[in-house]
Amino acid sequence: MANNVRELLQEYDDMKYATENGLMRHAQMQSVRMGDSGLCGDDEIIAIIKSHPELAKFFVKNSRAEVPVAGIVRGKFISRRIDRLVVETDTKQVLILDYKTDVDKKSLRDKYLYQLSEYKELLKQVYPDYTIKAYILWLHDWELELV
Repeated sequence: MANNVRELLQEYDDMKYATENGLMRHAQMQSVRMGDSGLCGDDEIIAIIKSHPELAKFFVKNSRAEVPVAGIVRGKFISRRIDRLVVETDTKQVLILDYKTDVDKKSLRDKYLYQLSEYKELLKQVYPDYTIKAYILWLHDWELELV
């Protein structure tokens, strides 16, 4: 029984750490924006973005953080918040960026793919003539994944 309690407490500590780390990282990412003189916000995150050029397209002047979206998807009303959204009118593309703090990229993958498919369906209703692309940014190693 002691092992079960110990395992439960460890799982709780791991979950609590992941939640707290996720909230902190989301706040850092949300603070980054493009100003007149370049990127502004959390210096640590700006340095990481600059060292990963593939991320730059998500932090342009017309990008938005924590974008609320709502609508009917698969016959059900949903309300969500997109971590970062870019609407490129010249290329008719919408880019969705969702931050994940998990180290294990496989354990909740199906859940995340479903979440992003909902985002894509909602945005297709708003931007029917646009290509919608969804990405996961794994914050523990800064890997950008097109899903």
